[in-house]
Amino acid sequence: MKSILKLICFMAICLVMAACNNKGETAGTTTEDGKTVIEYWHVNAETQGGQTVKKLVDDFNAQSDTVEVVAKYNPDMYKGLMQNLQAEAAAGKAPAVIQVGWSFLNYFADNFQYIEPQAVIDQHFPEDTTFLQDNFLSNVLDLAKNEAGQQVGIPYSLSSPVLYINRDLLRESGLDENGPKTWEELKEFAKVIKEQTGKYGFYMQEPADNWATQALLESNGAKFITDGKATFASQEGIQAYQLLADMVLEDQTSLHIGWDQGIQSFIDGNVAMAYTTIAQRANIQNNARFDVAAVKSPAWEGKQVKLPAGGAMLAITALTEEEQKAAWEFLKYLYSVESIAEWTKGTGYVPPREGVAEAENGLKSYLAENEMMNAAIEQMGGVVPWASFPGDAGLQAEQLLLDVRDQILGGSVTVEDGLPATEDKINELLK
Repeated sequence: MKSILKLICFMAICLVMAACNNKGETAGTTTEDGKTVIEYWHVNAETQGGQTVKKLVDDFNAQSDTVEVVAKYNPDMYKGLMQNLQAEAAAGKAPAVIQVGWSFLNYFADNFQYIEPQAVIDQHFPEDTTFLQDNFLSNVLDLAKNEAGQQVGIPYSLSSPVLYINRDLLRESGLDENGPKTWEELKEFAKVIKEQTGKYGFYMQEPADNWATQALLESNGAKFITDGKATFASQEGIQAYQLLADMVLEDQTSLHIGWDQGIQSFIDGNVAMAYTTIAQRANIQNNARFDVAAVKSPAWEGKQVKLPAGGAMLAITALTEEEQKAAWEFLKYLYSVESIAEWTKGTGYVPPREGVAEAENGLKSYLAENEMMNAAIEQMGGVVPWASFPGDAGLQAEQLLLDVRDQILGGSVTVEDGLPATEDKINELLK
């Protein structure tokens, strides 16, 4: 009996500690000096913006007399955050501000309680009435609108996939040090690199989403979603997926491993080319010990590149007026020129608001010194919306695509069998 009581007490203590930050402050309460405490949920690991999140939150807390923000990291990227939010909502709770990945925009809007940022502004901050219109291009703001045209959140992280290259390995292999221009050429580059150096030629990111896969398939003419139905298993989609599968299974020139491992393998010089988000720029640029560059995403021969807008919007999920007011104060700080510049420097995301690239207190001098950013900026004309499956099926659809990716690249299912079967399963869910 005593052992059981001890266990219960220990579990209770753990729950209390988990609910508090290192100062003992809990979301939904006030500090001793009267600040409203709110939670900010994000997906930024230490190697992808986590340190910048901490700096921005610490700097905000230091200058605010009314709000104290507690940052909470959610592993497993945006899918993991949505799953954690489900549990929080079931308990009648919610953080105040969250990052929502573009592929979960409609799923989030259909399944969770939120308040449009303009509604908070209109109710409590009349001086900020035109803040969104004054600082964002209309097409950028539209990225954060759901199918009903509601402004669910505010674009925060904008990225596209780029090809990072190890110029030393390319030169050693007798290849163009500026990298391949097409996917067909990339496949041949990878073969030569393996033959000449014994190292892997390529790695395509494998996080808990299908962002890079969408870029590969849609650049070949496929379409992930058409009129609310999954349509990725077209002839063009199968052809594109087959190229990746052949590199992993037949040529053995590409790695099928986790995202962190894959990026680290590139940084360590064991992979010559890595296809991943520009948001990895800081991590790669700071840690690679070779001649590294970022070049624009490869195209398919004779076709137009289509790149899903990566990253996330920030949405207000605070349940009370007091926390909603605190959420806007925090958001307004995050969207200042100085904060967005700090965010870009720490991650590589393209600034979502106007005026940051040109401002002296923004990124003017920084962009001149960091040429790896240019690839993402130059290819923004090819950016398309990240496929977002509607309704309650969003999480399940994303997981089915992850499952078939592992089956195909693991060699247990062929592309020709796996993609159509998964498309059928997703469309059943969407009915």
